[in-house]
Amino acid sequence: MDGFYQSIITALAALLFGGLISILTARTARQVLGRLAQRTKSESDDFVVGVFVNAIRPLGFVISASLAWKILPIGEEIDSFVLGLIKLICIALIVRVINRIMLYLIQRWAKHINDSAVSTMLSSLTPMFRALVWCIGIAFYLQNIGVQMAAIWALLSAGGIGAGLALKEPVQEFFEYITILLDKPFQSGQFINIEGIWATVERVGVRSTRLKSLNGEIIIMSNSRLTNGIISNYAEMKNRRLVHRLGVVYDTKYNQMKSIPNIIKSIIDSTEDSSFDRCHFVEFGNFSLDFEFVYYIPTNNYQRAMAAQEKINLEIMRNFEKEGIEFAFPTQTINLVESPSR
Repeated sequence: MDGFYQSIITALAALLFGGLISILTARTARQVLGRLAQRTKSESDDFVVGVFVNAIRPLGFVISASLAWKILPIGEEIDSFVLGLIKLICIALIVRVINRIMLYLIQRWAKHINDSAVSTMLSSLTPMFRALVWCIGIAFYLQNIGVQMAAIWALLSAGGIGAGLALKEPVQEFFEYITILLDKPFQSGQFINIEGIWATVERVGVRSTRLKSLNGEIIIMSNSRLTNGIISNYAEMKNRRLVHRLGVVYDTKYNQMKSIPNIIKSIIDSTEDSSFDRCHFVEFGNFSLDFEFVYYIPTNNYQRAMAAQEKINLEIMRNFEKEGIEFAFPTQTINLVESPSR
């Protein structure tokens, strides 16, 4: 009986000594790591140090309790049960520390990203990250207490294959959604062309993207079709390159022909929001002497570009009329860039 009481006293001493060591370790770690964290301007390391230090004390108490329990002369069945419970508490504490640090870093990263879509995606994925860490912790605990994991892994593998086949398309669309958010081929509010469809992006969803066409109807297109297709994003266009041809009659005199490039250049240069590139007499056509001229309009706004183009065309007509230059019939006008837009 004296040996039993002696074991209890020894266990209590070990528990108290371990608790004291845990408190001293936590305080020392707080001072040392806190000083190191203060040298940086980031708040992330302060948070990580705080979470880590706060976990030292309860984890130390749990470890001290396990050591004290081993000293007591208790039966093996109760001993294994209590030690298994202590291991579970340790795993839970470690998982909570990892989750708190990971979720804090994810949320902080989401705040620094100047993209509401990516921030929303990261916020929506945090429960999945938390569940994943808990699953890893539980699997580690079961394996640590001697549970045969081979059968469980086989069952999970079979279930995973079945779930993968059943959820193949939704999972594929989800990853395409992540690709769109990270790669950013387009964003909400931008005007795009995809497979002959001219539309404005209204909303990028987890499975599909909502588009509003020029005719006004709503088009729902799967994310995989968008990422696998060729997309023309007109919101990213800084300059519109416009290529035009015009023809004059064969009766046009040499001096008039020679002056046409200079006339067009002066018109384009004097027009706001336009930049002249070139103008040349390029071809003796069947019905006309053809000129080709190229200029740029530094805007992605279709209405603004059309206003500048209209002004240039009217000025060409006015100057040709003034110089006595006659347009040929039929005239040819091509535009290598323009397409239906807003």
